[in-house]
Amino acid sequence: MTTVPDYFTKYVNLAFERDDAGVLILRFHTDGGPITFTGQTHEDFTNALEEIALDRDNKAMVLTGTGDTFMDQIDGGSLGEIFKPIVWEKIRVEGAKVLQRLLDLPIPVVGVANGPATVHSEYLLLSDIHIASETATYGDFPHPAFGITAGDGLHVVWEEAAGPARAKRLLWTGETIDAATALRWGVVTEVLPQDRVLARGIELARQLAAKSSIYLTLQKQTLNLELRRRITQDVPFGMALEGLTAAALAYQEQA
Repeated sequence: MTTVPDYFTKYVNLAFERDDAGVLILRFHTDGGPITFTGQTHEDFTNALEEIALDRDNKAMVLTGTGDTFMDQIDGGSLGEIFKPIVWEKIRVEGAKVLQRLLDLPIPVVGVANGPATVHSEYLLLSDIHIASETATYGDFPHPAFGITAGDGLHVVWEEAAGPARAKRLLWTGETIDAATALRWGVVTEVLPQDRVLARGIELARQLAAKSSIYLTLQKQTLNLELRRRITQDVPFGMALEGLTAAALAYQEQA
C-alpha cells in the first residue's frame, strides 16, 4: 500500500498526483483553477522541489498548469516590499534556488504548456522535454509591465532556448509568441491540440521513468551542464539589477 507523501497536500498552489510508473504530475493552480502566482507560490515551489528530489518514488515529473492556462497572472503586491533589501534578499535566494533545483532534480521533467505561459515561462524552458498546446503563448508580462528588469533567470533561459536576438525582443517589448513560433524557434519540440497535450506529456514521462535511475540522474546532469553554469554565474547579478530597478521605482514614487 503506497503512502501519500506529506508534501502532496502541503502547498496551497501546487497539486500533486503520481501513477504506478512513478510519474509525478505537479500542477500549478489557485483554488482548483488557473494560478495567480504569489509570493507564497514563489517560496513554496522552491521548497517543494527539494522534497520532490528526496522522494525516491518519483521517477519522472510532468510540470503543467490548470485548465487552459499554464501561468499568466501574478499578484505583485503579495511579493512584499521588494524595494527593501531584506525582502528582496529573500526573493533573490528563492529565485536562484528554484532554477538550480529544477536542474538538479535527479529525475527528468516534461514541461507541458497547457495554455499561456507569460509568467515564469522559464520553469517550462528548464524542462528536459518541453511540449505545448496549440493554445500556448510565451513571453514576459510582469517585468516590462512593472518596469523591472528580467533578472530572475528569464534573461539566461530565453537566450539559451531561443538565441540572444529573439530573447532581447521578447524581454524588451513584452510581446508574446504563439506555440507555432515557439516550435519554429526550437523552444518546444511538439505542439498538440489542447485536449491531447497533457496525455502526451505523461506518455513521454513514462517512457523516461522506465529507464534506470542512475542513467536518469547522470543524463540529467550531462545535458544541463551549460545551463547550470550560466544560472550559477549570471542569475545572481541579474537579480541584483532587478532589485535595483525595484528600489528605483519606489524612490520615484516617494519623490
